[in-house]
Amino acid sequence: MEQTTSEFEWHTGRKTPVENPAIEFVGVKKSFGRNEVLSGLDLALPEDRISMILGPSGTGKSVCIKHMVGLLYPDDGDVLVHGESVPSMPDDDLFEMRKKFGVLFQDGALFGSMDLYDNVAFPLRQHTDKGEEEIADIVNRRLKEVGLTESGDRMPNELSGGMRKRAGFARALVLDPDIVLFDEPDSGLDPVRTALLCELIQEIHAENGGAYVVITHDINSARRVAEYIAVLWRGKIVESGPATELFESDNAFVKQFLSGESHGPLGME
Repeated sequence: MEQTTSEFEWHTGRKTPVENPAIEFVGVKKSFGRNEVLSGLDLALPEDRISMILGPSGTGKSVCIKHMVGLLYPDDGDVLVHGESVPSMPDDDLFEMRKKFGVLFQDGALFGSMDLYDNVAFPLRQHTDKGEEEIADIVNRRLKEVGLTESGDRMPNELSGGMRKRAGFARALVLDPDIVLFDEPDSGLDPVRTALLCELIQEIHAENGGAYVVITHDINSARRVAEYIAVLWRGKIVESGPATELFESDNAFVKQFLSGESHGPLGME
């Protein structure tokens, strides 16, 4: 569906240049039927930082993640991971590229028929030729990092929502990914557990490094952990840059969204 110029009047596109970005979207357009979800998206996410893509529900945040890992391809434009075009990759190269990523889905996406240990071990058994002793060392280390050392023999239905998130985080880390994607990790968590998860993300990033990309609409999470913020609305970036700059932005939409005010360009539509 065609967007009018006035719909993008707040999209200054102002952004701080990112040198050698981990992930880059260049003029990406994506439609599903007549619904244009990404409308010429330009976005660069830095290496070795915790970045957040923020925006109202339904603005294409999760669609961005699927483009990063090659589960969706743009109708127009390009998506680059470490400078390589994802849509142009042959299947074998795409399979190898995906090993750079760890992904934490909203509900942890654990296999209900496996205990926690086997869930976390699954990527290692699937994608490496490591022996069980080495796998055990890696799995136990990651479970310890997320505070689940004593829970390896429990089934997913025995875990709280917060524990499932942490288990999903451990599984996302076992292949030592260069990039970790979080798809609304705070979804379904109360404020205390959201704060604890944010703290965990910071601690593990400080220890492991890499590019962390968090998709969310939770402003408190952004205030806690974001080092770089991109505000997405109507399929394009309104503004992006270091978190300190975005929280001081004079853009009416950015100010409204990051402060949670009812008055401003964003309405109930």
